[in-house]
Parts: sequence; C-alpha cells; structure tokens
Amino acid sequence: MLEQQTSMTEAERLKLISDMIARAKNSFHESGLGPILWGAVITLCSLVTFAEIQFQFRMPFDIWFLTFLAIVPQVILVSREKKLRKARSRDELFMDGVWMVFGVSVFLLIFINYHTYQYMAPAVRALRETQPDAKSFSDISTSYFLLLYGIPTLITGIAKSFRPMVVGGVACWILAGISVYTPLKVDMLLSAAAALLAWLNPGIQLRLKYLKNRSAHV
Repeated sequence: MLEQQTSMTEAERLKLISDMIARAKNSFHESGLGPILWGAVITLCSLVTFAEIQFQFRMPFDIWFLTFLAIVPQVILVSREKKLRKARSRDELFMDGVWMVFGVSVFLLIFINYHTYQYMAPAVRALRETQPDAKSFSDISTSYFLLLYGIPTLITGIAKSFRPMVVGGVACWILAGISVYTPLKVDMLLSAAAALLAWLNPGIQLRLKYLKNRSAHV
C-alpha cells in the first residue's frame, strides 16, 4: 500500500514537472509579439518609402527611424514576459537574445549605411554623369537588409519547427538575391513582401496559437 502511495506521488510529481516545462515553452517569440512588431514596422517603412519614390514626395522625417523606436517596445515586451514567467529555459534565453541582437543589428546597419552614403555621394554623382543608370549605395543596401531579415527568422523557424517562418526566412534570402538587379522602388516592395512573409503572417499565427494554449492552461 505504501509503495502504491509512493508511486502515485512520483507520478503526480512528474506530471507537475511536465506541466511546468510545457508552460515554460510559451516564450516571447512563441507568443508572436516579436514577429508582429517587426513585421508591421518594416512593412510600413518599406511601403512609405515606395510611395515617396512613386509619388515624388518626402516625409518630414526619415520613416526608417521607426526601426530605432521599435527597439523600445521590444525591450519592454521582453521584460514583461520575464516577469510573467518564473521558469525560463535556456532555449527561451537564446531566442530572446537572437531577436535582441537582430534589433540592434538593424539599428547599426541603418546608422552605418547613412554615414557610408554621405561619404560615397560625391563619387556616385560623378559616376552618374557618365553612367546615368548606375546604382546608388541605397539601391544596393536593401539586399543586405533582406539578407539580415532572413537570419533570425530561419533560426526561430528551425528551432521551433515552425514551417511558416522557415519559408519566410528562405523567401528573404531569395528576395535579397533578386533585389541586386532591381531599382530602389521595387526593392521597397520586395522588403514589404519579405516582412509580411517572414514575420507578420507567421507572427499572427503564433499569437493565435499562443493565446489558445494559454487559455487551455488557465
């Protein structure tokens, strides 16, 4: 009788541990907030830039500075998720780190591109006097952004066995290759497509799944 009681206690203990592990899996990126945030920001910035080129107008500020501001809610959301979850696995810490590094990398790439363009502007103007169709640095830099977009997307998709993000990450790299041969106006449409495929759509799917799982554990 004592052995049976002990066995039942161990079974309950194992169930408790498995439940804790299951809850710990609901990380910041499984909740969909990270992909939705970056998907919305990059899509908006890309489409606004496309409209500026297509309709010949200028915003009173560089729309891409929104990517700087996006880092702030990213940090707030990660901090809030940490408070809500007492148990955090190494996988969660790793994934949070991947997306935090991505956010900083986007910021630095924009910063580097801006100053590089200032240095290269005179050379580009001189080149265009003899080759009017020559690409500017801003035309080429989109390819680097699309390449960067695919990295955290593929890591997340592979780590979480989430097919939409794997497909989205591969799409980013394919679009990066295509953008080498297209003008900046088309590059912005490619960038918006990449953000939709890699982040916004998968993020919405992850969010719906996360909310469903959380309600099941309440």
